[in-house]
Amino acid sequence: MELSKKTTILFTPDQHRQLAELAARRRTSLGDLVREACVVAYGIADTDQRVSAVAALAALALPVGTPAELKRESVPDPAALLP
Repeated sequence: MELSKKTTILFTPDQHRQLAELAARRRTSLGDLVREACVVAYGIADTDQRVSAVAALAALALPVGTPAELKRESVPDPAALLP
């Protein structure tokens, strides 16, 4: 990944200390920690990452019912809710 853009983020001393300690524990840089947080919090990912995620989801063998079965499981019968 080419890093070619720079921004400045101001943290409180306590925030900076906590983030620096976390980065050290994870054996990464504070910058990598912030970039990873942006991906997680805002869904920022490049096309290759998105294609890889879709392929991983498609490879899962999950039991999925028919649309009617899913509706019965997720939407309660109104009569069942009334006394």
